[in-house]
Amino acid sequence: MWPKLKLVLLRRLRLKESWVIFFILGIIMMNYPFLHIFNKPQLLLQMPLLYLYFNVGWLVSIVVIYLFTRALDLPDEENDQGERR
Repeated sequence: MWPKLKLVLLRRLRLKESWVIFFILGIIMMNYPFLHIFNKPQLLLQMPLLYLYFNVGWLVSIVVIYLFTRALDLPDEENDQGERR
């Protein structure tokens, strides 16, 4: 089940709309409302909340970029179906 789910996810990430959606989401996450929400004088895991927000966002963006590059390495659908026959 997991390999099939992984393949479906990676094929969906090949769509250009996915790239645009994640880019816009990244821009929104770095703008005023979200920065204001996390700019509090509270500590979580001995780190200020805003620093933790930036570090987690950075890590998530690296994972998304990794998934996009993995999706680009997949063969085309029509070539994949032709090889199975």
